Amino acid sequence: MNKLKQLLVLFGGLFLFAGCSFPGLASNSSEDTIAITGGITTESQILGSLVAGMIEHYTDKETTIINNLGTTNITHQAMLRGDADIASARYTGTDLTTTLLLEPTKDPQEALEIVTKEFKERYNQVWFPSYGFDNTYVFLVRKDTAEKYGLKKVSDLKDIANELVVGADRAWMTREGDGYDGFKEAYGFEFSSILPMQIGLVYDAVDAHRMDVVLGYSTDGRIASYDLVMLEDDLQFFPPYDASPVVSQKVLDDTPGLEDAIKRLAGTIDTTKMQELNYESDNNLVEPSIVAERFLEEHHYFEEDAQ
Repeated sequence: MNKLKQLLVLFGGLFLFAGCSFPGLASNSSEDTIAITGGITTESQILGSLVAGMIEHYTDKETTIINNLGTTNITHQAMLRGDADIASARYTGTDLTTTLLLEPTKDPQEALEIVTKEFKERYNQVWFPSYGFDNTYVFLVRKDTAEKYGLKKVSDLKDIANELVVGADRAWMTREGDGYDGFKEAYGFEFSSILPMQIGLVYDAVDAHRMDVVLGYSTDGRIASYDLVMLEDDLQFFPPYDASPVVSQKVLDDTPGLEDAIKRLAGTIDTTKMQELNYESDNNLVEPSIVAERFLEEHHYFEEDAQ
């Protein structure tokens, strides 16, 4: 993966609302270089590097990874404008409700079929099969908090909602469908003190007792590292969030071998493995690109007969 170039780009939503293109991104995608969105989370950056590694080994293209695009909407706009060719981590439940503005479904296969069909028809983008894991939202508490209040499921928070300081993903707080408004309607209560946060900061915040409850991602390695308790979504509010790469049809048409290279990653990473990869980066401080490279080498993806 010696050709792999990591490009760190910090953006606010201003460019989207102003109708402007993303400065500097357009030049990163060319006939010889494929631009991949890595995202703001460790997970999305690892997946971005996995996709890049496969592309550089199995095609004649080089890659550029655009990290730190902070929301699904920003990533989506980058793809629509042609500033990016591949989104390495798109999640069925998120795009179903926030991008397509459709009703959520509890059926993972139905969700996958809908986003696959709609992304092709609306955006001429190909939604690939899942990597093999579902990264759903999950409410997390420390063990002492769980024991103090007898917490096992989300509904258990209702009677103590006014006593808790809660931290939640900033994007989740305002989005339609599976966001906070939908949560309040489904569960019938709201928190008196809930603070919007960058998703990557919530784990440290609850571990350091700055928060009582946080909303995190189920595949984050810090759940095990901090010995946090996951509360069961007993009303099944959150839809499936199976992770997949999404690729523009144009770059698929222009790049022989690209489709097969990306499909090699389908169904190969389950939830436990994704937690392990995230933990390696977040806890052991290994760069996401190195975590990805080790995974590909250890699982023989760089061998011509690898499946």
